Amino acid sequence: MKTFELGKKKLAIEDVVKVARGGVQVSLSHAAIKRIEKSNRYLLKKASSGETIYGVNTGFGLLSNVRIEEKDLARLQVNLLRSHAVGTGVPLSREQVRAMILLRAATLTQGNSGVSLQVVSGLLDLLNHNIVPFIPEQGSVGASGDLSPLAHLALVLIGEGKALVDGEWMSGSQALKIRRLKPVILGPKEGLALINGTQFMAALAVFAVNDSEQLLRVALHAGAMTLEALRGTTTAFDEKIHAVRPHPGQIEVARMFRELLAHPGKSQIAKSHEGCGKVQDPYSLRCIPQVHGATLDTLQFVREIVEREINSVTDNPLVFVDENQILSGGNFHGQYLALAMDYLSIAMAEIGSISEQRIEKLINPAISDLPAFLIKKSGINSGFMIVQVAAASIVSENKTLCHPASVDTIPTSADKEDHVSMGAWAARKCLRVIENVRRVLAMEVMAGAQGLDLLAPLKTTPRLEKIKARVRSEVPFFEEDAPFYEAIAKIEILTREW
Repeated sequence: MKTFELGKKKLAIEDVVKVARGGVQVSLSHAAIKRIEKSNRYLLKKASSGETIYGVNTGFGLLSNVRIEEKDLARLQVNLLRSHAVGTGVPLSREQVRAMILLRAATLTQGNSGVSLQVVSGLLDLLNHNIVPFIPEQGSVGASGDLSPLAHLALVLIGEGKALVDGEWMSGSQALKIRRLKPVILGPKEGLALINGTQFMAALAVFAVNDSEQLLRVALHAGAMTLEALRGTTTAFDEKIHAVRPHPGQIEVARMFRELLAHPGKSQIAKSHEGCGKVQDPYSLRCIPQVHGATLDTLQFVREIVEREINSVTDNPLVFVDENQILSGGNFHGQYLALAMDYLSIAMAEIGSISEQRIEKLINPAISDLPAFLIKKSGINSGFMIVQVAAASIVSENKTLCHPASVDTIPTSADKEDHVSMGAWAARKCLRVIENVRRVLAMEVMAGAQGLDLLAPLKTTPRLEKIKARVRSEVPFFEEDAPFYEAIAKIEILTREW
């Protein structure tokens, strides 16, 4: 089992995904331990001085002007977690919860939160002992942090709430007991430090970026298969065309297409229609570099936002030991992630939209010169007719999901928190958009493979033949109608391993 040392270097999206998927033990670097302990000593000293400090000896939000007596300080932090655990809906996946835990621990290791080493170690214990807190997907507006989801996480840390252990749901106290762990006793500010932050939306954003990058590879191969099946021209991918409009994503997608379609002589299909007189293909083929490339550039921008966020301190108030200050601010506000997730939703939806149009071209005999609906005996067979209809329904669904969450705000906490990001919903629906795109691409891959086989005995390029062979290892060529949903589901699974 590999070990990841938290606090030694900046987190990358790939680090979070590896830890979230398990098989990695997480430890704290020596430097992180020193930062945590130094910050905690400072906060305890300030708290014992009697100075009024938000979240340490005051109430929260609108109640920040209420001074809390010393005898009630521990109860204050526990009550905060209990009252804020109001999530509803289905629970997050194991991977998503593990990503949240890692990211919350990461922000606390930077030494600006004032928490004890026990708190951070307790979070890592949840990871290393495979305890998965119950965290419902609904309940965060993405400002003052992801309060409700993080409260559900933190409850398990103190022996409350609910958790999944070895496939069984149980109380937080029972989960700790089974793993021979003790509940964390919260000190000053520690309840607040556990829930003030953007780790719910950031965890989902990590998977949104990771999955989108993987899915763009699938889209590239799907588009290339369709282009060959439709006997399209490769002229639109010529390097000179893209050099005079030098968007990095466009240039990169065109380059990758040239590689997939390289050596036209090795593609019997390409050779079969040389000099056919076809000058231009429909936009869904001809403009793949421009459309996919724009999404690729968007994804790079979003990756930078997300990686900056997962290495940020999003707590409040913040402890600056060297400056002898505790400052209250708004780093918990999720606007950056909200906008990024809305942007990514739109960019990925376009990949599904253009894919659906390529499916339409494949099934349309007036354009494809293939059997109608990609089936030999059409009429008695409907072939891929409703595959395209299903793809169109999903693309339409994505259009609704792409309405930006970030343009909305609802004042909360008696108007103390009067502008919120809705970043949690932006991240949640972005993942839904991405999964929808995966399903559309699975349909295109299935249709593209069918189209290529209808051109037999002609073969495409060696690389595309290998991809088609992978598809055929799961799904056969369709001589007649079948329940296509089973094939689509198999290819969807296959795309996750692409």
